[in-house]
Amino acid sequence: MKLQFNKESFIAMFALAGIMFYISVRFVLGWPLFIGDLALGAVLILGGLPLVWDLLRKLLKGEFGSDLLAGISIITSVLLQEYLAGALVVLMLSGGAALERFALRRASSVLEALSKRMPDRAHRKKDGEIKDISVQDIQVGDECIIFPHEICPVDGIVTGGHSTMDESYLTGEPFLIPKTQGTVVISGAINGQEALTIRATRKAEDSRYAKIMQVMNASQQFRPRIRRLADQLGAWYTPVAVVIAVIAWIISGNGHRFLAVMVIATPCPLLIAIPVAIIGAISLSAQRGIIIKDPAILERIDECRVMILDKTGTLTYGRPQVTKVHCFHDFKHRQVLEYSATLERYSKHPLAMAILEEAKKEDLKFSEALQINERPGEGLRGVVDGREVCIMGRTAWLKSHPEDAGTIPSLTSGLECVVAIDGTLAALLQFHDKPRLEGRSFIDHLQPRHKFEEVMIVSGDREGEVRYLAEQMGISQIYAGQSPEQKVEIVTGRARKSKTIYLGDGINDAPALLAATVGIAFGQNSDITSEAAGAVIMESSLEKVDELFHIARCMRSIALQSAVGGMLLSIIGMFLAAFGYLVPVAGAIGQEIIDLVAVVNALRVAFIRERLSDF
Repeated sequence: MKLQFNKESFIAMFALAGIMFYISVRFVLGWPLFIGDLALGAVLILGGLPLVWDLLRKLLKGEFGSDLLAGISIITSVLLQEYLAGALVVLMLSGGAALERFALRRASSVLEALSKRMPDRAHRKKDGEIKDISVQDIQVGDECIIFPHEICPVDGIVTGGHSTMDESYLTGEPFLIPKTQGTVVISGAINGQEALTIRATRKAEDSRYAKIMQVMNASQQFRPRIRRLADQLGAWYTPVAVVIAVIAWIISGNGHRFLAVMVIATPCPLLIAIPVAIIGAISLSAQRGIIIKDPAILERIDECRVMILDKTGTLTYGRPQVTKVHCFHDFKHRQVLEYSATLERYSKHPLAMAILEEAKKEDLKFSEALQINERPGEGLRGVVDGREVCIMGRTAWLKSHPEDAGTIPSLTSGLECVVAIDGTLAALLQFHDKPRLEGRSFIDHLQPRHKFEEVMIVSGDREGEVRYLAEQMGISQIYAGQSPEQKVEIVTGRARKSKTIYLGDGINDAPALLAATVGIAFGQNSDITSEAAGAVIMESSLEKVDELFHIARCMRSIALQSAVGGMLLSIIGMFLAAFGYLVPVAGAIGQEIIDLVAVVNALRVAFIRERLSDF
């Protein structure tokens, strides 16, 4: 992609230099005209031949595009020795192609970014010694040390230590997961603040992270070729131009009329105006905090009819909050919350921040906590106001207090923890990830305003949590507990039937982002996700997603105005050329005037200032 962009940019600059030199020789310097013709000849040989060759290869593959007219014009101009007209066509064709490829990402960038995230060294523990080895040398059964804040190199089981891990790249859950002896760890997860010893259960090439890379690669290969707007318009415009040119040649018997028609028919409103409108949309999007990675999505968004959304961090804020406090045995809500928050101030517990925020919201005062400890499997313990307080998971509490099994309500969604005071069950705290305030109104406006026929949630979270959110958002179609591979299957299945948008924010969403017709990364949580997506919403706001939809719609509308209007003017010029009123060079100049009008209109995209959201 990069080589092709450089080649076309070079040809455009070389053609411009050659044409300017020819004009200087003819009208300023007074040198012999053959010197200027040599410059034009160089443009046609060094610039025209590669372009014509590329067009010929496309034609042999059955790719019949609007730029075919430009190739015919170049060849005809050489045969009729109209070198200036041919050089102008080379400039128009190469310049339009260079503009169109502006800001396109390389297909390999996603896999490259993904592979860079993964460590290439691991700390293997053998015979009491720790030695750094290549991740690829880890064998099943090897013991490895994962230091604080390091990325887990392979799948395994914890054999020593107590920490937490961020597995959100895979599961989509926004919480840190406690890890202690006997728990499973997955490659790619980020360790917390304590070292862990693990026993590898898979080799690096068979581990979870490697599987995601394989799915990513498969998704990249699946991405379908989309018929671009210029080619759709050119499908009828090109045959019309050729027919007019051939009829003009046959009736007049003059080949120059054929060339004149071809030159003014060169579809520069398609080759230049549409890319200029796209670049204007890219600029406008950047001003609004939206980064366009793949300009082609701007042509596709308004045609998409299926919206697939991730849950965590997309429809929610990715921050758990206390949603329910069930009190038992005459313990009071404020008392339980005050004691819990007092203890959690000294904790690394995954839900500590949520408890502290709830206590601050209720304006509770913190007491002094003493004798704080947090042993693996025993929860967080301490003494508050002379009373022993313990916070732990439901399962851990019921192992030692099975008599409370009938007292604690069953969990339907979210997370939970048990609070005990002086050894007695005091409360069950339930947590949910907070839904975005604008979520419901955003979902409700998708069908009437943007003609989406299906809206669904596809998430790695548990079904109860996903269904809880879906009911709040008014979404009936959900897929919960989905792995990255399963997400891709759902997205590819929908994309085969209808154009599809996928909106997600985690590494686990990256393969699905690639597989969708349009992938939109939400926020800046992952470089991998940003590379996989066609657009990145820098601010975590659904209003910005809606702005992207409107920018794409405006871009498409203005691009069509420029392209269709330019083609109509070109058709008028074709008839003038066919009747002998325009010679080839005059046709090329006329086409440049048409281009200027089309491009000026296309530039309007970058200066749209009205409100771009309607919910």
